[in-house]
Amino acid sequence: MIDTKAFYDCLLEKQMDFFTGVPDSLLANLCACIKEHTPVSRNIIAANEGNAVGIACGYHVATGRYGVVYMQNSGEGNAVNPLLSIADGEVYGIPMLLIIGWRGEPGTKDEPQHKKQGKVTLALLEAMGIPYEILEDDYLPQLERALQYMERESQPYALVVRKGTFSEYAVQKEKADYPLTREMALACLLDEIAPEDLIVSTTGKTSREIFEIREARGQSHAGDFLTVGGMGHTSSIALGMSLGTDRNVYCIDGDGSFIMHMGSFAINADKAGANFKYILNNNGAHESVGGQPTVGFRIDPAAVLKAVGFRKVYVAQTEDEIREAMRALADETLAALIINTRQGSRADLGRPTVSPGENKVAMMKKIGSR
Repeated sequence: MIDTKAFYDCLLEKQMDFFTGVPDSLLANLCACIKEHTPVSRNIIAANEGNAVGIACGYHVATGRYGVVYMQNSGEGNAVNPLLSIADGEVYGIPMLLIIGWRGEPGTKDEPQHKKQGKVTLALLEAMGIPYEILEDDYLPQLERALQYMERESQPYALVVRKGTFSEYAVQKEKADYPLTREMALACLLDEIAPEDLIVSTTGKTSREIFEIREARGQSHAGDFLTVGGMGHTSSIALGMSLGTDRNVYCIDGDGSFIMHMGSFAINADKAGANFKYILNNNGAHESVGGQPTVGFRIDPAAVLKAVGFRKVYVAQTEDEIREAMRALADETLAALIINTRQGSRADLGRPTVSPGENKVAMMKKIGSR
């Protein structure tokens, strides 16, 4: 196991002191260390991984130094375009150090959305022509090789990180003084959503909590599309679903997902009908992968939604406010609800016991499309 602070200090000694990326559970300890010891102007938690690669490109052009870009391997997909069309040696030739958490590594137990990505993680780097090493306890020679390659070839280099690689380093969470946790808010929402309506919920703990609330109540899961991957695409799935059915479709999103592909909301507002209902849980954090902060409480999501065309945006933080807003939401077109919550989830929070494929089939049968 690598001492997290020692690894961080080594990066700084080698003049790699600018960080950007999207937090990952496998990199949670490293991300916590970076957050605690790095000025906020030199640790940019990006909207998505492609955004982070672009930031690192601009930093190198301005300074001649190498940015460190951290991400989960699922984020390789977001990063492919700028890595190949900007950073690659056949285009601009911009070096950066990629630190990639290897979720779904073959032979390890992981969630279903990581299985395919885990299988192709290394092959995808090879296809892009990005040299890589799997980070080891003896990492000094690896960092030296990375630096030599970046200096010689002026291209990105990747370090792939297995589960349990970094030592424990506690996240200093930013506290928000709101009365409800996300699970408390979700329980209230489910009280107000009719049995015939449909839900599309964002990846991570949101979908896990919805599943467990339904289980505890003895309710069917058939109306809930529990998105387990594709962060940032929840509202797009919900839009497509709403265009194919007359039922109300409630998109229950999170602030990290909302920010990741914010441009989608211009399309949502332009194309959605009266049955598209958008709900944003904002706790200002990537809580499902360790609690690193988002800009959720430093921007105005309601103003963003209104600017792209949502006619009415309700903001709630108590159960009574949620119930009142949900009654209004049911009768309005292009209306949204933002719920501000505090971080916090149960230590015994489980995971859905049905597969994504089973979840899809059950919903299609409920709708009548299968």
